Amino acid sequence: MTAAAVHLGMLPSTRRPNCRELLNTPYFDQQIAKDHGLFRLMGCDESNREVYIVGKHNLGKNFEKIIRQIAGLFALDQKEFVIIDTMPYVNFTMMVGGYTSRRLGITFIGRPIVTFGTQKAFLTLASMVNRVKHTLTSCGQEHDC
Repeated sequence: MTAAAVHLGMLPSTRRPNCRELLNTPYFDQQIAKDHGLFRLMGCDESNREVYIVGKHNLGKNFEKIIRQIAGLFALDQKEFVIIDTMPYVNFTMMVGGYTSRRLGITFIGRPIVTFGTQKAFLTLASMVNRVKHTLTSCGQEHDC
């Protein structure tokens, strides 16, 4: 969700957002177990590409395989979409805060922790988003929204 928000310009890409900016971002610290596997449209970027988020739970690398196989079954062009795994950018602080907030329901403790962890990881995550956007732009991937 944070990466999608950076991609869409909802969050800055050159500085760490403050707590209010993160907390005002759609779906920040909101996903619960029943939300895993649901594709949520975050918006369209400046090139009219649709940007979705989806929680993949414990599927790991299998998630992309599954999505690509389903796309193949429907004869969708594999070049028409990009799947970005942001889990390598999730730090321990984010995991502890998210677990405490969403799984245990103790948001007054967990939410500040996940927010702090997100701020710590933010510049690395934003850098990845900028690299992906640059690659998409240089490849000429334009989509209708």
